[in-house]
Amino acid sequence: MKNYLLDRFIRYVKIDTQSDENTGTSPSTDKQFDLARLLVSELKEMCLDQVELDDRCYVYARLNSNIPKDHKAFRKTPKIGFIAHLDTSPSVSGKNVNPQIIKDYQGGDIRLNDAFTIYEKENPHLKDSRGHTLITTDGATLLGADDKAGIAIIMTAIYHLKMHPEILHPDIRISFTPDEEIGKGALHFNLEKFDADFAYTVDGGPAGEINNETFSADAAVISVKGRNIHPGEANGIMVNAIKIAADIIGFLPGDMAPETTKDKAPFIHPYAMEGNVGTAVIKFLLRAFDTNTLEKQKTLLEEIIIRVQDSYPASMIELEISETYRNMHTALKQVPHVSDHLEEAVRRTGLLPRWAPVRGGTDGSGLTAMGLPCPNIFTGGHNYHGQAEWISLDIMEKSAETVLHLFQICLE
Repeated sequence: MKNYLLDRFIRYVKIDTQSDENTGTSPSTDKQFDLARLLVSELKEMCLDQVELDDRCYVYARLNSNIPKDHKAFRKTPKIGFIAHLDTSPSVSGKNVNPQIIKDYQGGDIRLNDAFTIYEKENPHLKDSRGHTLITTDGATLLGADDKAGIAIIMTAIYHLKMHPEILHPDIRISFTPDEEIGKGALHFNLEKFDADFAYTVDGGPAGEINNETFSADAAVISVKGRNIHPGEANGIMVNAIKIAADIIGFLPGDMAPETTKDKAPFIHPYAMEGNVGTAVIKFLLRAFDTNTLEKQKTLLEEIIIRVQDSYPASMIELEISETYRNMHTALKQVPHVSDHLEEAVRRTGLLPRWAPVRGGTDGSGLTAMGLPCPNIFTGGHNYHGQAEWISLDIMEKSAETVLHLFQICLE
């Protein structure tokens, strides 16, 4: 399947699909439709059923079961779904992606350009990838493996089934979603139209790593109003919103930042700030595996605001919190067979399955909360959201094999 995977992946990553949290539209960017329309065309070429692209850029398709009526599994097989997202991160440009293919990687650092190198010492999975075909960026953009690798894996697995009608499979549901990178991938997902008993997102990382636990997430926005005046007449009058915003960030605990935490430790991440003397806005990501910790993080921000407000009594500082997604682990424990099937499917590829909590989220977080159990499958990608992104084609193939094994396990 490698050639099909590579061809599809390269084709998909060359289409710019960045989402944008600032537009207030759904989808957040029209260019996500460019990839969605291509996928609709390819799904129709494969003669899938009920292929549809809705006005919010959700792609839906079905491959009906080919199980004979006299087969023992005919009446009991579930409807199984697979989901990946169309958009790439707003953090780094996804325009004019120029993938670099490294065949038979033999180890060592990978120099992308004068500014970016993928260092082996910072990427322990490179040591396990010797002999693999790797795909990287040229250092000017992100690659887009998050999540065009997932799309390529799903499309290749379905193509394999279509080319091998002798392989029995249950009813299969497919969806490609917009705006996952800005936390809105599940917002307008049509569960009734999708009509699956459970599903899997293909949106993960290292070989064999599977996920049924994610962060719970909120977004926070702190708005600061100061007072602008000509600096030559500012004495005793000016209230500088930029300095106030800097003080707020400066009071954040150093041991609760993404760059100082790992495993299941929570963090508060100021990821965007804009402003001038008169006004400033800071945007934060609040993340914790224990949902109750989000409330503690909110309280911490409130205490910082009070502290800073005391130093700038003429300012106005406001905090707004909004829910993004919640840890899917509790809900998935109620349907253990969904995770058990995935673990067994990975094992049948020859990889060692490894459950790992995701220090982030997937569409599966929101969909599980909506009632669609949805663990996550690895793709083989690394260093997402940056120019040093890379992926192993060999592990992408293992992911596609995992998807195919899931079909078979459902018949047993």
